[in-house]
Amino acid sequence: MRLLSLLCASLLLFAFPSPASAQKNRNKKAAKRPNILWLFAEDTSPWMGCYGDPINRDQTPHIDSLAQRGVRFSRAYAPAPVCSPCRSAMMAGMNQIRFGAHEHRSSRGPVQIELPENVRLLPQLVKDSGYFTFNLGKDDYNYAWDQAATYSWQNKRRGNLDWDKIKSNQPFFGQIQTAGGKNNTSNFPAERKTDPATVAVPADYPQNQLYRETVAQHYDAIRKDDDFIGTVLQGLEEHGLTDNTIVVYFSDHGANNLVRHKQMVTEGGLHVPLIIAGPSPYVPSPSVRDDLVNLLDLSATTLAWAGVNQPKWFEGQNLFGEIVVPRVFVAAAKDRMDHTIDRVRSLRTDRFRYTRNYKTDRILLQPQYRDGRPFLQNLHDLFQSGELSPKLTQIYFGERPEEELYDVVADPAQINNLADSSKYSDELQRHRKLLADWLAKGDAGEDEEPLGELAYQASGHKWGEGVNPEYELVREDNDGDGLSDEWERINDRDPSDGTLLFTFDCGGWQTEGWTATDPVIGNIAGQLGYLDFKLADGKAAIQRTGLNLDPKSNQGLVMIKLQCPSKTKVVLISQTEASTVAQPSMVNTADATTVYFPVKWKKPVTELTLSFEGESDGEIKIDSIQIESIAGR
Repeated sequence: MRLLSLLCASLLLFAFPSPASAQKNRNKKAAKRPNILWLFAEDTSPWMGCYGDPINRDQTPHIDSLAQRGVRFSRAYAPAPVCSPCRSAMMAGMNQIRFGAHEHRSSRGPVQIELPENVRLLPQLVKDSGYFTFNLGKDDYNYAWDQAATYSWQNKRRGNLDWDKIKSNQPFFGQIQTAGGKNNTSNFPAERKTDPATVAVPADYPQNQLYRETVAQHYDAIRKDDDFIGTVLQGLEEHGLTDNTIVVYFSDHGANNLVRHKQMVTEGGLHVPLIIAGPSPYVPSPSVRDDLVNLLDLSATTLAWAGVNQPKWFEGQNLFGEIVVPRVFVAAAKDRMDHTIDRVRSLRTDRFRYTRNYKTDRILLQPQYRDGRPFLQNLHDLFQSGELSPKLTQIYFGERPEEELYDVVADPAQINNLADSSKYSDELQRHRKLLADWLAKGDAGEDEEPLGELAYQASGHKWGEGVNPEYELVREDNDGDGLSDEWERINDRDPSDGTLLFTFDCGGWQTEGWTATDPVIGNIAGQLGYLDFKLADGKAAIQRTGLNLDPKSNQGLVMIKLQCPSKTKVVLISQTEASTVAQPSMVNTADATTVYFPVKWKKPVTELTLSFEGESDGEIKIDSIQIESIAGR
């Protein structure tokens, strides 16, 4: 019996080595593996010399040197067009919508997002295999995570690089965050600055001096980042680390000061540089890869370099594996960004980009954290003055379509939406199915954020105050006009007047709560400043519920400014007096019609309905709905 016990103990010792011996084995295995260094740039489009950009030819020598001795990927795409969802996805190895990390800078408020059971972050997986892991600079992950278990060394400020510490802790998996497009270039040497007169402004921006300067500044930011990357490469060389270190240069999304790059699921927002250089056999001979690549593939490839088996939840593939399956598409998602709430899904195939917009009650360019910056103010000024071209008016301030389809080879700036073209109906159907199949694997963005998180994100932050209808769930409307006190304050309205007023000029909530009574009418949110819809079979009606209007504050005339075909009949019905129909008077001008409904409400108004009757498919465009006292006329 004692012999059997000793034999069992020996077998157990053989099967389960002691923690000390297990760590020794991991260290021995790790010593044979390469160092891995990510140079993770913020907000950077692939405008480098090695990407064929004529402006930065010979101006990005250090990034170009990585391409010369490594592999440059010409079609690499981020999983999100803003930093924290992208970074959160890459650390977990799966798209942010799969596990609730899709809302920008979530878990900052009272509601913490936990990683799925048994999911560990990429650096932790590598660290557990014997690597020294470090991160210098931002992390920005949208969930609760164990920093000590993830990184051996972390410093939120990059500062001077401690090369002695890095060299003494090999093999390492390190991330050095670079400022990228966020580099301050005000003191950049004048002789190295880009001449705005030499740049080409992308076709989806105004072709004016301000945008030439904005584009030129991004070139300068990349040049400044290249200087820093040069110091990193020099540090590797001086400390004898070059020959055994894989260096990866890439960005989290597109240029920060171009509003259709950062925060938009466009080519500009998602197409990023990706260059990998390092020793054989980990990195192939210098080459250019033109296949579609998701940055999640980099996460999977990093595990392969470290000799770590890929977990089942990873969505990427080893870019240099024995079998690399060409991607049919790369997908991306956009949800809340700072205080701006959205839900957009998009995918890029070989030639096309397909985008699905789920929140069509807001324009394409919503209120956001950059509203006070000159380049965005310029867009609004041009729109208000009527100087913005029809195409740019549509892609920034026009009605948001449910679907977008672009031939990005012929139209890289995504100016011409082909979704309604019969010529591309087959492509539209194909892309719909591709997206549906991708989303079928899980989309946490189908549901809204918890009320506690919405309340936290709504206001009081440096990035701005929310105007989306989702925030109305956590706000109070004390004057009963259907718009919360906070929303009215943000939009320069009186939150205590209790009077009927809808102007449809808030791009984050274009309908201001009005809805069509019949789905066949479609989207009623028009261009910024309007409701817009057609009379299906010559009829349509829109409705506003959620009111509690004091009749004493709303006596006189309900005035509706609109554009409509002649002989259109307009009827106003109030819920408090459902059996009565006010008889309107109409005043016509060359540009618009004003309809006046005399009202003498005696009870609080909780619901209003506007019905229209006229020519079939006649277009109705409503500018405003408000109460006007007879005395004031």
